[in-house]
Amino acid sequence: MRLNPSVTEKNFLSMLGILIVASGPYRVTLRSTGIDLMPTDDALKPGHYEIRPYSRKDTTSITDEPCITRILSRTITVRDDIFRARVRERDGKCVISGVVNRDSRWNEWRGFEAAHIFPVSSEEYFVQNGFSQWITNRIGPRDTGINSSQNGLLMLSNIHQKFDGFDFSINPDDGYKITCFDSDNFRIDGRTLDPICRDHNNANGVRDELLRWHFRQAVLANMRGAGEPSFEMDFPSGSDMMGEILSGPKAAERMEAELFSRLSGVSSE
Repeated sequence: MRLNPSVTEKNFLSMLGILIVASGPYRVTLRSTGIDLMPTDDALKPGHYEIRPYSRKDTTSITDEPCITRILSRTITVRDDIFRARVRERDGKCVISGVVNRDSRWNEWRGFEAAHIFPVSSEEYFVQNGFSQWITNRIGPRDTGINSSQNGLLMLSNIHQKFDGFDFSINPDDGYKITCFDSDNFRIDGRTLDPICRDHNNANGVRDELLRWHFRQAVLANMRGAGEPSFEMDFPSGSDMMGEILSGPKAAERMEAELFSRLSGVSSE
C-alpha cells in the first residue's frame, strides 16, 4: 500500500486481520529493525514487514476472498432519483472533504454526486449475502434497499470516483477515520466522516455495516499482492467506451458490472 499518515500500527494490524488466514497467532515484524508491531497509535513506519506464526505447527496464508469489480455508480432511474434527493437533503455537503454546497438553496448540485457505498452493479450480491437486512427505510416490499439513503454519501464528483475505485475508505471501527490507500491528492487522509450523515437516531443515516464492507473491500483491492487493477472512468462523448473496456483488465467482469448497473434498475421499473 502507499503509506499515508493516517495509518497507525494498530490500523495496519487490523488490515492484516482481513488479509491473513492463520491457524494460530502470528507476529508482524519490521524487517529493517526486527521489532514486532504492537497495536499502538504510533504511525506505521515505511518498509517491508514479515508475517510469521509464533508456532511452527501453525500456518499463515493470504485470503482468497473475492473483491468485487467496482465501477462508477450512476443515477439513471426513478429509484436512483429518490436516492439522490434523500442523500442531498440529508448531507448538503461533501461528507468527505467538508465542502458545503452553497447553491443548494437554488437546487443547483453541479460538482456534487450521491455515491453508493454498496454499488448498484452488485445488487444481487447485496441481497444474496444479507446486506439488505441492514436497510430499514425501504420504499416498498420489493425494494432491496440498494438505493436507500442508508447506502449513500454525498461527495464532490472527483472524490466520488476515488471512492468507487477503492482508493480510499472509511473505517467505522476507528472513529470513522478516512484512510487513503493511494496518493492523497485531495488531502482527505485522516479526516473524519462528517457526522451529518451518520446520526444513528436519523432513519436516513448511513449504516456502519455497509461502511465496514466497503473498508474491507478497499483492503482486499489494494493490499493483496499487486492489488486489483484500476479502471479508466473518464469516457468523453464520442469515445469508444466499449472498446476501451474490452481492451483493458478484467474486461468480462467489468462489462458485466457496467451492463447490470444500467439495465437492472430499468427492468425493475
